[in-house]
Order: sequence, then structure tokens, then C-alpha cells
Amino acid sequence: MALPRGRGDNTAVTLTRRSRGGLRDAGSVSRLNLKVLRSILLQKNRIYTKVWSKSSASRIMYENSKIYFDNYQSCYNCLHSEPHLLYKLPKRTKVDKFEDALLCQSPLGSSLSSASAQTPSLLALSANNWLYRLSAETGAELEKVFLSSRHKFRYLGWDAAQEVFYVKSVQSKETSMERQAGILQSTLMHLAIFRVFPLQVVGVMEINKKIFGNTVTDVILSQGVLAVSYSKSVKLFSFEHIVKQFMIERLTLGKQSSLLGGRIVGEAPFGIPVNIQITECPPVLFEVQCSNNGIQIGGFPWHFIHTPLKKVHKGTHHICSLQDGTLAGNGVQNMSCLSLESDEIFFHPDVSGRIVHFGPTAVNILKLIEEVNNAAVVKDFSMETKRNSHPASKVTVTSSGRTVKRRLQQLDDDPDQETFRMVEYEDELDLLAVVVTDSEEGEGKARIQLHDNQCGKFLRTIELLEPWDETYLHELFFDKDTIVHVEQKSNNFCCHVYKLKLQ
Repeated sequence: MALPRGRGDNTAVTLTRRSRGGLRDAGSVSRLNLKVLRSILLQKNRIYTKVWSKSSASRIMYENSKIYFDNYQSCYNCLHSEPHLLYKLPKRTKVDKFEDALLCQSPLGSSLSSASAQTPSLLALSANNWLYRLSAETGAELEKVFLSSRHKFRYLGWDAAQEVFYVKSVQSKETSMERQAGILQSTLMHLAIFRVFPLQVVGVMEINKKIFGNTVTDVILSQGVLAVSYSKSVKLFSFEHIVKQFMIERLTLGKQSSLLGGRIVGEAPFGIPVNIQITECPPVLFEVQCSNNGIQIGGFPWHFIHTPLKKVHKGTHHICSLQDGTLAGNGVQNMSCLSLESDEIFFHPDVSGRIVHFGPTAVNILKLIEEVNNAAVVKDFSMETKRNSHPASKVTVTSSGRTVKRRLQQLDDDPDQETFRMVEYEDELDLLAVVVTDSEEGEGKARIQLHDNQCGKFLRTIELLEPWDETYLHELFFDKDTIVHVEQKSNNFCCHVYKLKLQ
């Protein structure tokens, strides 16, 4: 029995209907559970209380209710009233420490050949080129694959989340002997691509400047597209086309390969051979000249965001049609802010096609609407800081009567003023969490403003207890009843955890 539309049932009614079995499926139960949780956390008698803090000499990572310390060797679970140690791995040396990791959740709608293959896991890349698959709950080693003894792999990234990931090597550089001999290094880097559940290798390919051009600076893989950055442009290539045209041998982990002379794929010291040998530049799907080597694609209909190369466009963001490059109506967005940190713009992670554009004084949620000839950018809603309507005078009179004129204008992101620092989206509760900082007696303070994601309505404020020093890096994660704030302090890092509790 479906819930009648247009009626706002309270939490008691929702729980009663659930207990009577009046819900259709697991998805309905999950949605209504989250609806209940959202209504609870917005109640005035519910507060977020700091329950835990922990420091570390190395970077702290958070994902899916888990906090990782000591280069992923220690894992704390945040599902309970306060974090507790889930597992701690034996200490690893500098040679085999974990460089990067991805949390991998098993698919719910399909069963695999073995329980081990379906176990939620941590994909961890070690400094000595081993790729490990560890149990996300115990840290136990499930699988390990040796990548290469020739190429130094350093980074992990998702191509398609929870389906395909890639391992990227460091960029190759000429040795002193090669420079003296005048030998140019044409290889930029290598990519190793894998499927998950179960772990399978797709292939390894070389990014060569002779093929892609001498000005290539970086490469990533995303949603089946190989995005190649150049000094003044970005080109997109179909990874599916590259695999079909240039794969010379299909590889299977644990099986022999002719490319290795009959040796086993994924075993030391030979690892995984280059089986995708690109001999000519593939067809270009899309190309655009831009600064900062970056574009973003999204929206309905499809558009891309970039900053053109000309100096006159510096600090602006152009929203253009992906089909023909036409600038959308009102497609030039510019915050015109005087600040140390530039404004940020990105397609909304709620997959609504909207655009989030925020700077120190405003957060604008934009949307694309279709018109007769092209699309237009309009404002869905916005949020603004409460600034002093009478800005500080540029002229100051001292006690002796001397007039002093300030040479520098106050910045929009000055720590003494109320300033927007970051915007986070909580997808399951459909809430926007905006981090706002201000100064109180010279000490930076921060709070989180919760807004309805659909209309921008202000819902409540959550105060952070620890001082906010804007000279250091900060990360904030808003995850249902948990808030995690990770801050850098000089050479150390500190993690603060807040939990929703009854006041």
C-alpha cells in the first residue's frame, strides 16, 4: 500500500505504517527510514555533540562511516555512538606502505562465485607496486596483485564507481644521463584498468607523447572516457574504442600470458604487461581550449563548464552546449569577488542537472532551461552571507588627529567577516550543508547551515566547537547523523566527530 500523495505524515504515523507491513519493498522502507531521520535531526531538541577527537602525523581519510589513520593501517567505525577501532594492520615499512586506496562496496542485486569475491573491500595500492584487496570489516587480505617492476604506480581512481577503476603511474621524467645524451622521454605515464566483483584486469596502456602530442600534461579515466589534458586544452577519447582497436591480448589474473613469455599475470616480478598498445591517436570525441586544464560535463541538456584562455575571461565560467559549443543564455558566470581563494563551480552531485556556484559571500544554485534556439542559465535559488551594510572606511583618523588611508581593500574572504567556505551535499537526506566561518575575538569560529536541497530553505545551524584556522586545510563530511571534520595543524592532522543526540 503506497503512501497517499500530498499528505505530510509525522514520524509516529510513518513508524506505525511500517510496523503493520504497509510498505511495498526494501527501497520504500529505506526511503521512509531516511525521511524519519531527517525529521528527527531537524527537531529543536536534537543537537550534534562532539563525541571524539584524534590526531595523526599522516593524512586522515573518511568514507562511508569509516575513518582511516596511519596510511590506511588503522580503521575506525563511526556507526555507533562514538568511533571505535575496527581493525589495525601490522606496521608497514616505508617501502611497502599504502599510497592510496578506494572503498569498494559489493553489489546487492547479484551473487558472485564466492563469498570472498562479494565481500566489501578496501582496494589499497602499496609503494612497491602491489595492489591489495582487503576486507573492509577486518582488514584481512583477500587478494593481491603485482603491477609492475618497471613503472611506479601511485594513484587510484574510479572510472565507473563500484564497477571499473584505474591505477595511474607517476609521470616519467628524463634521467640526467638521458638529458646529457639529448634523449627525449616520450612516455608520459601508464594506466592499469580493472573491473571489480570479482577483481579482473582489463589492461595496461601507455600514454605516449608521440601518439597524443608533446604538450600532454595529464590523463584521467571517467565514465568510459579518456580525458587528456594539454597545456592549453582538453581532449576526450572513447576508452571502449581504444580497447577494441588496440588490445593485442586479453589478460586473466593468475593465468599465463604470451606477452610475459608464458609467465603468470599479476605475479612478481613481472606483474601485468602492456596489452593495450596505442599505435595512432584515436578519434577525438570532444576538444576545447581552456585554462586550468579542466572542464566539467553535465546538465540537462548536456553542457560543459570551462574558462576560456583569453585574459579577459579570467575568473569567469562559461557554460556551453556540449553538442555544438554554443554559449548558453546567461552562460557567463562571474562572482566578481576579491579573495585569496577563487570561487568554485560544479554540476550538482544530486544528478538534477543543476549547477552549484559558490564564493565567499554567496551560494547560487543554477539550472538550465531549454529555449527555442538554445538553453539558458537561470537562478534556482541562492544563499548570501550577512555582511555589514556599511563597509569599513578606507580612511582612518588616529587619536592624534592624523588621517591614514588604507592602501589595501579588505578581502571578501577575510577571516574577520562571515564567509562561506564549502558546500557539501547529503544525498540520502537531500540536504545542503554550508560551512560558514566568522571571527570572535580574533579566533576563527565555524558553523554548518543546513538548507533544503530543493528550495534552499534554511533549516538549522550546527556549531563546531574547535577553532577554525583558515591558514590550514579543512575537510568536512556530513553523513546522516554523523559529522566529521578533518583539519590540518602545522605538520599534524586532527579528526573531530560529532553525533546527533537528544538535548
